[in-house]
Amino acid sequence: MTAQLIDGAAVARQVREDVAKGVAELLAAGGTAPGLATVLIGHDPASEVYIRNKRRACTTAGMADLHQHLPADVDQATAAALIDQLAADPAVSGILLQLPTPGHLDSEELLSRIPDGKDVDGLTVANAGLLAQGRSGLRPCTPSGVIALLDHHDVPLSGAEAVVVGRSVLVGKPMAQLLLERHATVTICHSRTRDLAAVCRRADVLVVAAGIPGLIGPDAVKPGATVIDVGIHRGETGLHGDVDTAAVAEVAARITPVPGGVGPMTIAMLLANTLTAARRQQGLVDGA
Repeated sequence: MTAQLIDGAAVARQVREDVAKGVAELLAAGGTAPGLATVLIGHDPASEVYIRNKRRACTTAGMADLHQHLPADVDQATAAALIDQLAADPAVSGILLQLPTPGHLDSEELLSRIPDGKDVDGLTVANAGLLAQGRSGLRPCTPSGVIALLDHHDVPLSGAEAVVVGRSVLVGKPMAQLLLERHATVTICHSRTRDLAAVCRRADVLVVAAGIPGLIGPDAVKPGATVIDVGIHRGETGLHGDVDTAAVAEVAARITPVPGGVGPMTIAMLLANTLTAARRQQGLVDGA
C-alpha cells in the first residue's frame, strides 16, 4: 500500500480563497474590512518568518494588516498596555501574540488580556473553556486545520477510533476535543504512555503532535489509517516531521507530508478565525 498524500497547500489555498470572498461579502453588506493585529516582540528569526507569512496572507485576503513590533527588552507593563490598546480598538478584529515571547515576559498574562472575541489563535482560557464545553468560540488554528483536512478528504470521524500523540494546550488537547466534538473515540498519548506503538495501532485516525522527530514508524500504524503529522523539524536533509513519512506511507491509506501538509492550514485557519471574529463584532452573523 502506498498512502495518498494529503495536500495541505491545496486545501489551504481554497480556505484562503473562501475567506477573501467572505471579506468581499462583508464589505458589500456594509461592514468594514477585518483587521488583524499581529504582535511580535523581539527579533527571533523563526517568529519573524511566521509573522511575515501571516501578514502577507492577511493583506492578500483583503484584511487590514495592523502589525505591531516591540523591542526585545520591552517591559511587561508596556507590552500589556499595547495589548489593552488593541483590545479596545474597534478597527482590530483579531489579536495574535507571536509566541514565544522573550523570557523575561509573562506571556500567559499577556494572552489573558486578549478579549475572547479577538483571540484568533484560540488560546485564551475563555476560548479553551468554550471548546471544552462544546460551545461556540474561536478555535485553535492548527487543530482546526487538521479537521478541515480530514473533512476535505471525507475521512469518517463519527465512531472512528482516534489517537492524538501529544497533550500540549496549543495542539494536543484542543485536537482531542475537536475530534470528540465530531463523535470520535479519542485517546491522548504522551511521554508516560506505556507501549506507545500498541496504542497508536488502534487508531483509524492518528494525529501526531509530539515534537519529536521521527517518533512514529510503520510499527505504530494500523493498515489503512489516516496519519496526520503536525510536527516540523529542520534537519540535515531539510524539513521533516514527527512521523517517518516514507515508511509509514507503505502502511497508511492517507498521510500528510512535511512540509506541505498541516503547516499551510494554520495560517489559513487564522484568516478564517479573523473573518469570523469581524462578522461577530459587526453584528452580521448569528451569535454576535
